[in-house]
Amino acid sequence: MKICVVGTGGVGGFFGSLLAKAGHDVTFVARGAHLQAIKADGLQVESDSMGTFTVNSFATDRFSDIDPVDLILFTVKMYDNITTAPLLIPLLKPSTLVLTLQNGVSSGDTLCEVLGEEHVLLGSAYIEGRIKEPGIIRQIGKFCRVVFGERHPGITPRVTNLYETFKEAEWTVEVAENMTARSWEKFIYIAATAGVCAATGANYGEMYQTLETRKTLLAAMHEAANVAKAAQIPIGEDSIEKSIHAMQTFNPTSRSSMAKDFTDGKPVELDGLTGEVIRRGKLLGIPTPVNDIIYSILKPLALRAEQSK
Repeated sequence: MKICVVGTGGVGGFFGSLLAKAGHDVTFVARGAHLQAIKADGLQVESDSMGTFTVNSFATDRFSDIDPVDLILFTVKMYDNITTAPLLIPLLKPSTLVLTLQNGVSSGDTLCEVLGEEHVLLGSAYIEGRIKEPGIIRQIGKFCRVVFGERHPGITPRVTNLYETFKEAEWTVEVAENMTARSWEKFIYIAATAGVCAATGANYGEMYQTLETRKTLLAAMHEAANVAKAAQIPIGEDSIEKSIHAMQTFNPTSRSSMAKDFTDGKPVELDGLTGEVIRRGKLLGIPTPVNDIIYSILKPLALRAEQSK
């Protein structure tokens, strides 16, 4: 299979490397020092779940270098969606699939608008991973999986075929009957934990163990769940409980990727997470006071990071 990984960070770098290791023709799109290190020495993965290995695949920062592919793993940060999605058009064949493995719930809509709904699949990656240094992806912990499926309910042959490809590449993977609902269930978790983690500077363990902070975290989750229900997204009644359980599976000393980006002064996904809860809440008439406060605390820092790019 001919595959392009657009965004060779913790998610794209890890799962794309497993596909390359399994013998697929994978091209990695990366930038700067990370790209140069991959070109020179390959892409190395240091993984708690899969061990350490290196793949020597083609890497570039120019989409004009890439011929049409069978599959695109779309794993850029959400704030790059609008500028990056149009660059994928020359990579498409009629049968090309574009699987978004991003945070948030808006990326699928953006990709459909630009590329056409017939190409787009939704996915959620549950992984703690990052670029350790240029050319090296670090995956932490044994909890590492992908859930994916169509934008509309049902399991199609193309999803089943892709599932077999991922399994053969040693992904821990699941096909969802209703991926839109599953995406929202992750969104409820990730928007709340990312926002509270960034606003407090706490790690996962501290957020859960500190009573006052846990109350804020739960309130933020409930607001996102209320927005989903108002949008008639069929999330499970146990979505909040699943979110708390998911947080407890991570290393208690870890922090959300958005919190780390704030610390590092990098651009952040605030508008695609907390901001998206607020935006959809306003459209649907659902109050989101806790998320409003979290957003107001973090927005000046997000603007500062954006201006310093």
